[in-house]
Amino acid sequence: MKKQILLAGLFCLSAVVFAQKKEIKKAERALSSGNASEAISYINQAESLLGAADDDMKANFYVVKGNAYLAEAGTADYAKLKTAAESFKMAGELSPKGSVASDLSVGMQNLRVALVNSAINDQNAKNYSRASEKLYMSYEAQKDTSDLYFAAGNAVNAKDYPKALTYYKKLLDMGYSGIKQEWVATDIETGEEVVFGSEADRNTNMLTGKYTNPEERMSESVQADILEKVTRLYIELGQNDEALALMKKAREANPDDIGLLQAEGSLALKMGDMAKYSQIMEEVIKSDPNNPELYYNLGVSSTDIGQTDKAREYYKKALRLDPKYTNAKINLAQLILSGETKIIEEMNSLGSSSADYDRYDELKLQQEALYKEALPYLEDAMVDRPKNEGLVRTLMNIYGRLGMDDKEKATKAKLDEILNGGQ
Repeated sequence: MKKQILLAGLFCLSAVVFAQKKEIKKAERALSSGNASEAISYINQAESLLGAADDDMKANFYVVKGNAYLAEAGTADYAKLKTAAESFKMAGELSPKGSVASDLSVGMQNLRVALVNSAINDQNAKNYSRASEKLYMSYEAQKDTSDLYFAAGNAVNAKDYPKALTYYKKLLDMGYSGIKQEWVATDIETGEEVVFGSEADRNTNMLTGKYTNPEERMSESVQADILEKVTRLYIELGQNDEALALMKKAREANPDDIGLLQAEGSLALKMGDMAKYSQIMEEVIKSDPNNPELYYNLGVSSTDIGQTDKAREYYKKALRLDPKYTNAKINLAQLILSGETKIIEEMNSLGSSSADYDRYDELKLQQEALYKEALPYLEDAMVDRPKNEGLVRTLMNIYGRLGMDDKEKATKAKLDEILNGGQ
């Protein structure tokens, strides 16, 4: 009698396993036909029978489930993307073999593409918190450290400083540098260097005739940048001692790293130690006194902290070392023109008295002097970047305000040509 009961149990078990296989096969066929929602319904039916399956069948089930939810999610449905990621993770923990392992690998790659693209959409919508979550999920799925790096950056933008600090510290512990091969070319219209995702992508774009100067190179290390961000996060969280200790350790290990020296300067600046900041900036300059990019970067940082006179000196020094440094020309012109804000504010505050009219005329002359000072830098920059819309528009406006009618008409024609795609 006992044997009969045992046999009946085995028959029941076989029937359950057979039913589960049948539902998984139905789900696979629905997926092949592009019907993800139907596949999910079959998956849901199979899931209730999962307890009777062996590890191989469970792995296959979770791979099919992951692919079904991924197909249904696209790049918009975060809940389904999350379900897909969890399913693939469970499949991986079961150590699948053969075709199931191959299907899992492809599914994981497709998941990363969907998560990254979805995160980009979130970034564009300024939903930085959700972008960070998706990028971290992608990192956990594929262990691509660049995803963790960008997840940390989005956490900073979302002002989730504890999470950002955790991610950046994890990158430092792993020795992440971000160095990778890059395929670049110069955009003929803007003069800007463009980095492409692959050599094939770069070569395809070269065929359009819109790019020139194709090159291959290794990207710069981002370790100094991460260290600077971590120190800033420590300060933001009120952990100044940790910030100083981290920077001290990093500088001792890399005493000749100019990026770290600049990061230390930024730390001193953030902590309000202007004497230390000035001392470090002098060290930075001494390290490479003929490097125009160094002076340009110092110009940017000086502008950020409101030291406009220093910034002007640095930009002009960069241009003396490299007269074709277009970004320095543009930034210097912008810095000069930024002085217009106070002039306009005072103009708008004036009344209608005779003294006010006289003051208005004085301010108008000051405004025109700013335009004339910035003009040569903008004109030189346009020689380098003749199809830069913002540059041409700024010049057109300045020509108009200075009464330079012929040049205003010429730049307006150039702007129209840019806006109409050269037609």
